[in-house]
Amino acid sequence: PEKCAMFQCRGCWAVLGDSLHLCAQEERHLGLLVCFRVTKDVVWEDSLMVGLEGALLGCAYNTLSCQSCGSVVGFILYSASSDLAYLRGFFCFFKDSIICYFLKNQMIIEASKVNFPAVTLKG
Repeated sequence: PEKCAMFQCRGCWAVLGDSLHLCAQEERHLGLLVCFRVTKDVVWEDSLMVGLEGALLGCAYNTLSCQSCGSVVGFILYSASSDLAYLRGFFCFFKDSIICYFLKNQMIIEASKVNFPAVTLKG
């Protein structure tokens, strides 16, 4: 309860998800907050994209956008290299694209500066 937060679009502050549905954090390559559920303000492209460089090289994914302002806020991995395979099928928010509103103290903090209690999908 201490760290309950809403995840909001950096562009327009639309609510995209919350920490109750947070299931992983990926810091090393991409700086992600990974959720298993999001709000209706998150939309994804039907067409698959393929990463041509960087950490998503060779990965197929659907882009996640904010329905309110159109900002790209993350992705859903469809196929991935073995080091990112555990993220397939989940909603992956770029920490640089969202802000966190903490309910208890009513503070807004950049997601890139927040570390939530350890949760992981890795076995």
